[in-house]
Amino acid sequence: MVSERGLQVLRAIVQDYVETHEPVGSRSIVDRYSFGVSAATIRNDMALLEDEELITAPHTSSGRVPTDKGYRVFVDHLAQLRPLSVAQRTAIESFLTAPTDLDDLMVRTVRVLTQLTGQVALAQYPSFARAHITHLELVALTPNRMLIVLVTDAGGVSQRLTPLPVDVDESDTALLRARLSALITGQAVSDAAERLQNLVAAEDHTTDAALRTIAAVVVEELGEFRQERLVMAGAATLARREQDFRGSIHPILEAIEEQVTLLRLMGEMVTDEHGLGASIGTENEPFGLGEASIVASNYAAPSGMARVGVMGPTRMDYPSNLAAARAVARYLSRMLDEDETAR
Repeated sequence: MVSERGLQVLRAIVQDYVETHEPVGSRSIVDRYSFGVSAATIRNDMALLEDEELITAPHTSSGRVPTDKGYRVFVDHLAQLRPLSVAQRTAIESFLTAPTDLDDLMVRTVRVLTQLTGQVALAQYPSFARAHITHLELVALTPNRMLIVLVTDAGGVSQRLTPLPVDVDESDTALLRARLSALITGQAVSDAAERLQNLVAAEDHTTDAALRTIAAVVVEELGEFRQERLVMAGAATLARREQDFRGSIHPILEAIEEQVTLLRLMGEMVTDEHGLGASIGTENEPFGLGEASIVASNYAAPSGMARVGVMGPTRMDYPSNLAAARAVARYLSRMLDEDETAR
């Protein structure tokens, strides 16, 4: 059982190790913190922390460093999140103001978060699986090339240029637009896809070749809406921080490239009552990312909750990174809510 003072010693070790990257000894704790006890007493506290596997001695060093279990206790019970500075809040606002569309907003989100934290920033796109189609636009760029634009009430926009098997004029385009719009506008993404699939299967007249082609393309685009997406920034920070990882960073680079693993991890993270979560070191071994930690905050989108956060070595500034993720998530939620209200 760790005493209250022992927990405060753990806090000191985590904070000093994150700051200096050097093992922390009892003498430095006595010198830097006002515990009012001797170095020998602090050594006893550290011995108890080591017995609980919260700290460990690297090599033959006399100092100690936190274990992943120690970081977990720190995050759950000892970390104190501080509000961002005025300059940091101003940076978030200036970065995220007046995006051109959802893609632009998400890219700006991870860019500002990686600037604030110096870590790889990750953001889940809002889920469009429960979104509804609000608009379908068809633009004939040539008689046999059609631009198809889809818009959802959750902010999703899809544009696809497709060749047509027959030539169409403005009148044909208007009829195609009217027929397809009547079929899917106001429908949930999944329902719209089902309606169009039935249309593609049922229509077999040569005069409907353009209709079938466009409907099939729209079904593909609706499928994209239902897929989870992730946007990232700051992968170059891994090269600068490679020495902070206990092993190879190649699994992390592979996860960044493939995205599927990170989407699963982000989706399965447990968050607290404030929507904040951390997955630390060995907790990520089932995902092949035992060298890394991820901290994240929920944000609200019209279609539900998603997450934004950062990934880096286990030796990270958890309070600052969580505070940055929380602040960016709150601003992102506000931007999406304002966009929804303006629709």
